[in-house]
Amino acid sequence: MKTKLLIALCFFCYTAKAQTDSLLATMENSETKTEPVTATFKSSHLILSQTTAMVKKYNLDFQVGHRFGDIGGVDGGSKTFWGFDNSSDIYIGFEYGITDRLNIGFGRSKYEQLLDLQLKYAALRQTTDDKIPLSMSLIAKTGFTPYEVTTDVFDNYADRFSYFVEVLLARKFSPRFSLQLSPNVLFRNVTLSPDDEKTLFSLGGAFRYKFTKRFGVVVDYNHVFSQYRKNNPNTNYYDPLGIGIEIETGGHVFTMNFVNAPAIVENNFIPNSTSSWLDGEFRFGFTISRMFTFHRTKTNPSNYEKR
Repeated sequence: MKTKLLIALCFFCYTAKAQTDSLLATMENSETKTEPVTATFKSSHLILSQTTAMVKKYNLDFQVGHRFGDIGGVDGGSKTFWGFDNSSDIYIGFEYGITDRLNIGFGRSKYEQLLDLQLKYAALRQTTDDKIPLSMSLIAKTGFTPYEVTTDVFDNYADRFSYFVEVLLARKFSPRFSLQLSPNVLFRNVTLSPDDEKTLFSLGGAFRYKFTKRFGVVVDYNHVFSQYRKNNPNTNYYDPLGIGIEIETGGHVFTMNFVNAPAIVENNFIPNSTSSWLDGEFRFGFTISRMFTFHRTKTNPSNYEKR
């Protein structure tokens, strides 16, 4: 299954690149100058989802994410200062621009001590004349759990790996409003329950609405297609949902949010979200993105694509 996923991703990337090159050649020969749409999103991460925003060549994006404990519910309330005494996940990650279209990323999570390595490729970029109506990026990620989790479930070394593949489809409809859909698949070599699917398909959706140049609201949702979860309601799995505000302060992008998913990385929050908004089992969290530029030129003075 893993081999098939990797072969399919490689074929998809090759096909997308060929189509992109063909479209670019056509646009270069056109009398009307075609410009790519910029700042569909301000950061490569929203709340749950990654976005089609890319880190430019020679730039490094340093990311810190934090999720506190439940505000309400059994584990929330005043005894935990509404979740601020606890932290369900802390994430530290780096994303580097190999080229303007190809990024490599690495991160570490508190949740299950997950280490992740990913590649991200911008296959299409929306243009101002709508010759290309949307942006498309491809993500391939490998997750590795180096230590024990809740139970001793790893019979061999390979059981510690999981694999995630995602297609990001985004469109900037106006200077204020951007929308994204992100079909994805997660494959795990082992599951905590023998009845749980090792392969999980899900569909993410997110949007951003800007009130001012530097301030906006973001909403992020992911629906998991799982017969195990559908047929066993007592397992108490819930779709991750996040609501927050996004603030840009020069080189930083700061997001404050409320979300029911305890984990930050897709390999963890897609299969393991067991908190319910209706029961008060949502938590406060934030994400900070700081860009560092290692090669500044007159033609490329900015960090992310121009906002």
